[in-house]
Amino acid sequence: MRIFFSVGEPSGDEHAAELIREMRARRPEIVATGFGGPTMQPLIEESGGELVYPLTELAVMGFVRVLPMLGRFYRLVKRAEAIFRSNPPDAVVLVDFPGFNWWIARKARAAGIPVFYYLPPQLWAWAPWRIKKVRRFVDHVLCGLPFEHDWYVQRGVSADYVGHPFFDEVAKRPLDNQFLAACRNGPGPTVAVLPGSRTHEVTLNWPLLQAVTRQLAQTHPSARFLVANYKPAHRRHCEARFLEDQQAAGGAGRLEFHLGRTSEIIEAADCCLMVSGSVSLELLARQTPAVAVYRGTRLTEFLARRLVSCRYMSLPNLLIDDELMPEFPFSGSVDPWIEPVSGILDNWITNPATREAVIDRMAALNSSIGASGASGRAAEVILERMSPHRLARAA
Repeated sequence: MRIFFSVGEPSGDEHAAELIREMRARRPEIVATGFGGPTMQPLIEESGGELVYPLTELAVMGFVRVLPMLGRFYRLVKRAEAIFRSNPPDAVVLVDFPGFNWWIARKARAAGIPVFYYLPPQLWAWAPWRIKKVRRFVDHVLCGLPFEHDWYVQRGVSADYVGHPFFDEVAKRPLDNQFLAACRNGPGPTVAVLPGSRTHEVTLNWPLLQAVTRQLAQTHPSARFLVANYKPAHRRHCEARFLEDQQAAGGAGRLEFHLGRTSEIIEAADCCLMVSGSVSLELLARQTPAVAVYRGTRLTEFLARRLVSCRYMSLPNLLIDDELMPEFPFSGSVDPWIEPVSGILDNWITNPATREAVIDRMAALNSSIGASGASGRAAEVILERMSPHRLARAA
């Protein structure tokens, strides 16, 4: 049994890897193949399959940044189409990344291959009219959020609510207790700083993150700021800008840069300053109060405010109100945003009771949506519906 995966985001790479692991635990003969990332690759190779292309390396956000890459995306779609014709898999599983994955779904459907969408795009937020594409090209949707499932079903889409795999991954992820203890062993508060997983996010947002940490350091000189970088290149960029700032301003706080320590840093922190993204779910699971920022280009902001019905919405802020996890989307200068962002973090640091109230509310929300087992449930749904007598496919 061969299953083709198409995964274009770093977070989706982790979710798909867990899904492959759960599917093969139930059906060891499954061979995984397709587009994905480094977390999926060893599991794909272990199954006897091939990572056809490292699609997560092309992860982009923003209309303008996609344009120069259209030729490469087109060639990948044609490559998938050739595979579907010459050696068709038993199913195609898509994970998020809708701009590209709609085309994969279209080619799979044309080849008569059942299509499953795991963690579907947030159409209810930014493009409800695209539900026609789901009905046309996707056999079954596996939803991470309860209201998402209801939204799809009400619009005639076959769907199951399986939960969000991020909570599985947090529960299973081992923490380095020695590093964790070192993070907590300081004279003052610990602030996590998460600059994002995409290079352009880091480049655009680091100036604000650095300015906020500098301001907080003036008020809380004993505070430690632990920066969790996703890639070595991101760390080099942030460290270089930090050193420049130190030389220009005579100090910018106690910033410490780390790779591969995101979970420990979130767990150890009293609060967090982050670039908006799916890692917010881990902050929810670990009950670490956070302020989210996202700096886009002026063109992106112009288009997004006309195409998105509810601001720049990150996934968590559809569940968490601004009081619980404040979010600041913006474009242009960072200067107007330094005070409001640092003010919230300063309040949490200065007033433990206020921060504890936020933690209590996060714990309550986590208990209602943070149940583990999503990857296993998704695997069972896909395997059951792949059975010829259960799979209802559109004409």
